[in-house]
Amino acid sequence: MDEQGNFGGEPLANGADTGPAVGLISQYVKDLSFENPNAPAIYQTPTPPEINVQFDIAGQQVADDVHEVTLKIEVKAVTEGKTAFQVELSYAGLFGLRNVPAEHVQPFLLGEGPRLMFPFARRIVADAIRDGGFPPLLLEPIDFNALFLQQAQQQGIQFGATEGQA
Repeated sequence: MDEQGNFGGEPLANGADTGPAVGLISQYVKDLSFENPNAPAIYQTPTPPEINVQFDIAGQQVADDVHEVTLKIEVKAVTEGKTAFQVELSYAGLFGLRNVPAEHVQPFLLGEGPRLMFPFARRIVADAIRDGGFPPLLLEPIDFNALFLQQAQQQGIQFGATEGQA
């Protein structure tokens, strides 16, 4: 290692950016659907609905150093065998990743990316449900990093462990 911290012996250009950097470029709604198929009769039903929430996360590279993360949230409320409402949201974010080691890209895109986007997607879902005539549904925070690690472990993939550790 030389005095500038380089291993190759060649000095870096003044101001050269070689450290890892991640930034959120943009967030946007890709698709939003709200259905209220049994209105107005559903508003007369006294039974609280049973609510089912599903999440799906996808990440893809869209340009050099730019990845898109899509967080899909589906909410379906059923009361007395009838659909009260159904919401489907595909919320996406563009992330710039520069000088990030390849083994850290997927954990970021499927763990940290959705964590950053979730509060905004949560508000959109709550507003859509409220605008549909129902009390807003405030989704509980989700630990996307833990879910990613759990899923990776189930698939036999280890992240963050050094050689010799389990």
